Amino acid sequence: MIVQLTLNGSDYRCDLTQGHDLSLPVRLNDGGIRAFGLGPVQMNPYRAGSYVGNVAEGGSSNCDLLSFYPHGNGTHTESMGHIMREPVSVHRVMQQFFFSALLISAAPEQRGDDRVVTAAQIREALQNHPGVEALIIRTLPNDAGKRERNYTNTNPVWFEAETLAAAAEAGVKHWLCDVPSVDREDDGGLMLAHHAWWHYPEQPRSEATITELIYVPEEAADGLYLLNLQVAPIESDAAPSRPLIFPLHPAP
Repeated sequence: MIVQLTLNGSDYRCDLTQGHDLSLPVRLNDGGIRAFGLGPVQMNPYRAGSYVGNVAEGGSSNCDLLSFYPHGNGTHTESMGHIMREPVSVHRVMQQFFFSALLISAAPEQRGDDRVVTAAQIREALQNHPGVEALIIRTLPNDAGKRERNYTNTNPVWFEAETLAAAAEAGVKHWLCDVPSVDREDDGGLMLAHHAWWHYPEQPRSEATITELIYVPEEAADGLYLLNLQVAPIESDAAPSRPLIFPLHPAP
């Protein structure tokens, strides 16, 4: 299926059969992604009297209780409610699902034991692609271990607060990255990058989102994409999500 669209006055074509899935699934037990010391995903069949919601155990159907942490057990999208006292549901925030997006690969700067993506890298990328609605960051190196790593106590790559502020100032509304958090794993609870992104509490950007723990495959080249950001309809500050990207090509 080929679609044609106009972005910032330029026409592009997009093949919806040639996309890339950036999501990491919520996987059972120790087989999936984990972070922040959060426990693994658990699934237990419903039991009531003689009924068991498990066909393998003799039940007529499968009916399971799934227990997991959206912030650490897979790809997830966050609303501003992540850092607020008042509940803000990401399900309510997400009223649009297709966005122009720029995918960039960023080599973090080494600072002692820290690896940090700087504002200069982001500004340079956005200067050449003004007006994009979403920014997708693939950190380097991009090893396949990102798809099932336990990030707990590993001090993963993080972003300067100024880095997210620069993207926000450029008009980007949706930030996607392949690390557990835009902030340092242990920053004393400051969460400076989150606050800079949402301009909270000074000038809140309630329509903006952050998506973490994606994985960008090597075959997806840096450049412009159509992003379809699918978020599970759960009333919470964060929910599992499935970002799909489709390369954009100038229309003939």
